Amino acid sequence: MALSSAHLLTLTIESDEWRRTAACRDTDPDLFFPVGTTGPAIEQIANAKAVCNQCESKAACLEFAIATNQDSGIWGGTSEEERRQLRKKYNNRARRTA
Repeated sequence: MALSSAHLLTLTIESDEWRRTAACRDTDPDLFFPVGTTGPAIEQIANAKAVCNQCESKAACLEFAIATNQDSGIWGGTSEEERRQLRKKYNNRARRTA
């Protein structure tokens, strides 16, 4: 997913209309915050991502998570490590264009 710096700058905590249509809205929040990344957590992560993959708010959720540095849980169909990698790529691109 490409993230534009202009879009991230306009994304604020107040602009959370995407939450109203989020597929996870009626799902147990614990599903999206597995303990660990091995064993039973692997299935839990897959189940959380399956909810995300059916969600019309997936992109907005991911952008919110990156913009607000959500460092735990599944957000926008991504794990903690996947978001770290996206943030790193975004920051590297921002540095090159600055």
